[in-house]
Formats: sequence, structure tokens, C-alpha cells
Amino acid sequence: MSQTSRKFKPTESELEILSILWNKGPSTVREVNEEMSRSKNVGYTTTLKLMQIMAEKGLVEREMDGRQHIYRAATLQEEAQVSMLDRLLQTAFGGSASKLVLQALGNHQTSEEELQEIKDLIKKLEEEKP
Repeated sequence: MSQTSRKFKPTESELEILSILWNKGPSTVREVNEEMSRSKNVGYTTTLKLMQIMAEKGLVEREMDGRQHIYRAATLQEEAQVSMLDRLLQTAFGGSASKLVLQALGNHQTSEEELQEIKDLIKKLEEEKP
């Protein structure tokens, strides 16, 4: 069911569709198209074609429910995030997690809650070191 990190390379539009499926769960093309249409002008046939291509690529799974096709993401959101982050880390930051984190924190308005989560994670990682 899940993609390997080397095979998981969705386009921006495919990632948008996956995000909808992760948030809403299994959906029809019409439901995905309605959600996408909230942020941009996209036709039903465009969404249909994208989702058909995604099924061929193995990014989504499709099953029949009466006359409708129901689509679901073929990989968990967390698995996709790990795969994409690993690729970004290797290609854009030369494998340096600290460069990635420093860049992200420097270019993003970080909330107090997020900062506390980061501190807690650092403390946990330090405690796990031998």
C-alpha cells in the first residue's frame, strides 16, 4: 500500500489532491474537484485526468461504488512527509538537518507552542543519546 521514498514524487497538483484525500478520506472526483475549486479555478475533467494519472502512478487507489469511483491516498500522510522531507534534506540542504531546521525557523513565524514542541524534542533526543 505505501510508496517507497524513491517512487513518491508527486507534482504540486498531485500533492494538493493527496492533501484533500488525507484530510477528507476516500472521495469521489467531484468531491475533490469541489474542494480544489475553493482555492483556484479547476475544471472537473482536469481533476479527473489528474486522478486517473495518479492511479496509474500508484499515488491513489480507486474502487467502484455503484457507478462512482472512490479514490483514496495510497500512502499515509506521515510516510509521504518523511519521504519528501528526506529528499528535500538531501537535495537542498546537503543532508544537514540543522541547516534545514535553521532555515525553516528563520523564515517562519514560530508560535510558542511550536517552540515548546521543538524544545521537548531536542530534550528527548539528548536523553536518548548514549
